[in-house]
Amino acid sequence: MLTCPRCGGRNFWRLATGQRRCGQCGLTRKFDKTYWNSSKISPYWKGRLLEYFCLGVPAYRLRHQVPLDLKTVQRWFRILRVAIYTHEMKEMRALLARTGNGASLPGEGILFRSDFSAANGRLALGIYKGNGRVFALPISFAGGVPGEQAEAGRLHVCDETLACALLDIRGTCVSVNGEKETRKGREVPGDIEGFWDFTRQWLRHYRGVPRAYFPLYLKEIEWRFNHRSENLVRLIRNLLDRRVMADSGANRPEAAGAADRRGMKPSNVHARRG
Repeated sequence: MLTCPRCGGRNFWRLATGQRRCGQCGLTRKFDKTYWNSSKISPYWKGRLLEYFCLGVPAYRLRHQVPLDLKTVQRWFRILRVAIYTHEMKEMRALLARTGNGASLPGEGILFRSDFSAANGRLALGIYKGNGRVFALPISFAGGVPGEQAEAGRLHVCDETLACALLDIRGTCVSVNGEKETRKGREVPGDIEGFWDFTRQWLRHYRGVPRAYFPLYLKEIEWRFNHRSENLVRLIRNLLDRRVMADSGANRPEAAGAADRRGMKPSNVHARRG
């Protein structure tokens, strides 16, 4: 059943334009629009750009290859990332349902947070392995950041299912530079180490990410890593056929996770080229 994202009302008027209007606050939108129909680009170029996206071609490299404005390509790629972000957040919420917000994760005083916000100029990022997949999630440290984890950019292994890293925020960027060696004298789980190297490589590949969009890029990288042996075009095409969440706003990064307001929200962070 539809719920108004503004007032929580559930009574709607259906308009001749195909839109619906909330009977309580008057908000008017198309609540049954799919991600695929969120852009006015022709279906042919949507498909072509979808293939380029799955191949990892950045939008700026396509400015002379397609007869579309760069901002139009960027917006379509953003819609693709919102679809991936929404799917990955649901998968992660299901995996962490037993943990819950603010509950302890495996490790030394590490807590699961509700958003990707930064504290004291640093972003604490957790890499959690479960059910044969790897997830990037926001974390915090009970009682402050331990001395072992104080060095930014270095992967710290907590146990066989969890590792964490602190990323420095420099100006408008989050630095992913740092030593590859672990801070603790133990072997890094293969999947976690592979995901960490994969993430650093892709963030540098994009030559910088706008601050508001960092959670979208992070979840895109997570999705690529977990499905690296599958047909990405087919997978994302299935995601695009799903209905856009009423309060997600496929073209607004700050609202990319608005459907998760009671769970996890994206916040403003930025990746820096290495």
